[in-house]
Amino acid sequence: MRRLAVVCLVLLAGCVGMPAVDTAGPTPPANATTTATPALPDTSLTVTVTRVVDGDTLDIEYANGTADTLRLVGVDTPEVYGENDPAEFEGVPETQAGRDCLRQWGERASDRIGRLDGETVRLAFDENLDTRGYYDRLLVYVVHDGSNVNYGLVANGYARVYDSDFSRGDEFYAAESQAMTRGTGLWTCASDEGATDAASDGPLAIEAHADAAGNDNENLNDEYVDFTNTGDDPLVLDGWTVADAANHEYTFERLTLASGATVRLHTGSGTDREGHRYWGASGAIWNNGGDTVTVTAENGTVVAETSY
Repeated sequence: MRRLAVVCLVLLAGCVGMPAVDTAGPTPPANATTTATPALPDTSLTVTVTRVVDGDTLDIEYANGTADTLRLVGVDTPEVYGENDPAEFEGVPETQAGRDCLRQWGERASDRIGRLDGETVRLAFDENLDTRGYYDRLLVYVVHDGSNVNYGLVANGYARVYDSDFSRGDEFYAAESQAMTRGTGLWTCASDEGATDAASDGPLAIEAHADAAGNDNENLNDEYVDFTNTGDDPLVLDGWTVADAANHEYTFERLTLASGATVRLHTGSGTDREGHRYWGASGAIWNNGGDTVTVTAENGTVVAETSY
């Protein structure tokens, strides 16, 4: 009956404001990072994100202007507006430090999903679930730039798995287990010491030079981001990724920053040398009008982030 409900919902799209669209999946960008993640769900709707409510809830608009609210299937990010219950997050101590740490990761999850604000995304329903849940919200997977957003939140420690009968439970629980084992994201809150560490600022300072002289696309190496180690100890950046709000990614390789040292990441091409790395992009990456620079460690934890 649930499968039939999904089919009927799509076929009767005109009645509820849901337009019929091409079911082909999105094409990943040419510079997307290849990862061994589960196959994407089959998408059936294309919508625009109009507001990020929190890390697992979005307001959307269909092509015909009709509005709706969706809830991400299989995902539960820490609360931003309400009180967090550490007991829901395995290993997180039921202390004020634990609750504060979870709230911080709830805010980071909201910021992370906030990159979808104004973006076009594709939606997929789960064959084991009704199309709507509490508060009449759509229950969906969100696909953007060739990635399953729901799965990414769990795999990178921004969310725990929300227990239900959804069909991808095994994949999500395996990703959650790996995140917990690595101490990724919110799982750094699994001790009072971890909660305290998560609350402190990291040693990596970020400064973006987004507006190159002249035409950005014709002067790519004058568009760059500086990363400075402000800590007292060397900082190993091997495997760390740099991403913009549109999820273009660059990965540092064989790089250790001494205390006080800076590495400049140029957008264009060149030969890597001391203090300079080259993205090798074919066009400008950083928006002159504002963007977000996010640095993620190899284990998936966001170690530094700044917006300009």
